[in-house]
Amino acid sequence: MEIKQTSKIAGTLIFIGIIVGILSVTPAIESEKYLEIVYFNKNKILISALFQFLLVPIFIGFSLILYPLLKQNQKILSVGFIGFRFMAGSFQLLGIILLPTFIFLSEKYVTGINGNLIFYETVGGILKNVRDLINHLGVIVATGMGNLLLYTILYIEKNIPIWLSIWGLSGNILIMIGGFLILFQLIEVVSIEYIMIAFPLLIQEIILAIWLIKKGLKYT
Repeated sequence: MEIKQTSKIAGTLIFIGIIVGILSVTPAIESEKYLEIVYFNKNKILISALFQFLLVPIFIGFSLILYPLLKQNQKILSVGFIGFRFMAGSFQLLGIILLPTFIFLSEKYVTGINGNLIFYETVGGILKNVRDLINHLGVIVATGMGNLLLYTILYIEKNIPIWLSIWGLSGNILIMIGGFLILFQLIEVVSIEYIMIAFPLLIQEIILAIWLIKKGLKYT
């Protein structure tokens, strides 16, 4: 596959990933009152789960498309990049598997079946902590680590402008910090604070996608 064509596909996957990622957000589950509202938003959650599932082949496909080019001069870093992408995809799938359980617990909670609300609150709390570990630590950190390797390669090989590589490195470090802040409940996923943290990387990825589609990766 020609470098120009590969670059265009990679850039297109970035755009698709951004759109699908926005549609995959599940505000109901992130809410403090998730047990009270998840059941009434089950259709939205199932749709979000579908988009979350679509993110897996998009993210992994992006790394597989670029791998033949990246490995030419940086094989070890390239393998690490793909490895972290597969790791992030695995965490993503685990998070999706948990979503129906939230709907089940919420249904039992709001209908008051068996009347043991404390039990559902306890189980729900444990389940939410597990999902937070998977989504806000596993997925974000694995994706971020993989991207750090990617932008390190692009920086070393000067496949894209140096300023764009440095922006990518900085943005991914920032988003990983954001993941830890969410995990320790210092900020919320659906919040102005997290949007501010994620915004620089979002803009960088849009610019990268445009660059890949218009100019492509530079290889000598």
